[in-house]
Amino acid sequence: MRTIDFSPLYRSVVGFDRLASLLETASADAAAGYPPYNIERTDENAYRVEIAVAGFRPEELNIEVKENLLTVQGRKAANDDQRRFLHRGLAERNFERRFQLADYVVVTEAKLADGLLSISLKRELPEALKPRTIAISTATEANLIEGEKAA
Repeated sequence: MRTIDFSPLYRSVVGFDRLASLLETASADAAAGYPPYNIERTDENAYRVEIAVAGFRPEELNIEVKENLLTVQGRKAANDDQRRFLHRGLAERNFERRFQLADYVVVTEAKLADGLLSISLKRELPEALKPRTIAISTATEANLIEGEKAA
């Protein structure tokens, strides 16, 4: 598998350390490839992340959001059975997937069905950041507001 060296980027940019670090992390996460996932836009301000977690029970999964970072972890319980496999193609290994969230994106729910963990996200802008319409007054209306009499 091909790896990308980001050290020249660190030497040539100033103040973009976080961006370079995000690129490096994304590159490492993509190389891991387990478990596979989809990111879907379901509405203008709504998204869904689906992660293939076949074989994991809800108590073996952990979802955490901290400082705009969504972390999904899967920890399989130790399998102490003395099973002898002729072929083992199902991955039963622990994993951790991280997703960088934009500002004001919150997790609204998580569901596990048919081996897919679906995490719903929504962008909720504060009222102060939402666009609003400003009424335009005329000079006559402005004078009336200040207490002057209309002619």
